[in-house]
Amino acid sequence: MDWITTSTILHDLRDATNEAAWRRLTDRFRRPIIAFALRMGLSAADAEDAAQETLTAFVESFRRGAYDPARGRLSRWLFGIAYHQALRERRRRAQQPPCQPETSFWNKLPDEREASWCWDAEWEQALLEECLARARLEFEPETFRAFECAMRADGGADDVARQLGIPVKTVYNAKHRVLKRVRELRAELEEVV
Repeated sequence: MDWITTSTILHDLRDATNEAAWRRLTDRFRRPIIAFALRMGLSAADAEDAAQETLTAFVESFRRGAYDPARGRLSRWLFGIAYHQALRERRRRAQQPPCQPETSFWNKLPDEREASWCWDAEWEQALLEECLARARLEFEPETFRAFECAMRADGGADDVARQLGIPVKTVYNAKHRVLKRVRELRAELEEVV
């Protein structure tokens, strides 16, 4: 698994012929955009369409120089694009006659504040999953297993140590080391120069 920072992706996107940059962009951002669009009430197919439109609009506006890191985080800018694409997709669907009068499509559309909260949750989940996948590659399997068990355990480090047959201190060390690395990876991943 290649570890590519957001800064690298953005730098590479300046070249319109760089297909690898587009793949990296979609690998990183497509899943949280789709999850967000689903939470906005779109069907799976419409969420896919909204994600594609969001990423296309993102790249076009980025290449025009519309993104300014001094004005805010990249995730906020991407949220704005995704939110408006989801609204556009809902309006497009509203113009088509419904197959069934009572569908989830007609539920109340989340307001921008609620949508922002949904976006933040999906964004954080995507970042966490990517950082954990990378951390898993960097640690010994036993260390990562102790970390995972410690994070899921209701009974605490003593129960994890007993379950894995390791000292309690080893559980605490594994949890500390992996969490520290995940935080570092998150900072690297979101770094935008």
